[in-house]
Amino acid sequence: MDAKQTKDVIVELLKEKKASDITVIDVAEQTIVTEYFVIATGKSSTQVKALTDFLDEKGEERGLDAPLRRDGVREGRWVVIDYGSVIVHVFNDATRDFYRLEQLWGNGANVTKIED
Repeated sequence: MDAKQTKDVIVELLKEKKASDITVIDVAEQTIVTEYFVIATGKSSTQVKALTDFLDEKGEERGLDAPLRRDGVREGRWVVIDYGSVIVHVFNDATRDFYRLEQLWGNGANVTKIED
């Protein structure tokens, strides 16, 4: 599965589990580490953990490789899941507002907001 397909599966899974404010940032021209950031918000630490678990459970069924790494699940404020070509950031509201990854990595042309 290529980076675009991986990103698309992740976005669909996040939408299915009712993540809010899903944003995709194409960072391929800005870093060699990955091609896409997928950023989503959970309304609580419980939902952040549930979104992460859902990606694990359903991702394999839909052809995603197991993540290379994941961090932050225990706290449930900011979970990072590394799929290699796609890095997923699942935040709670306050943490997303604080870090503002879209402002750090986005230049307008490389940011796509996903409609709910």
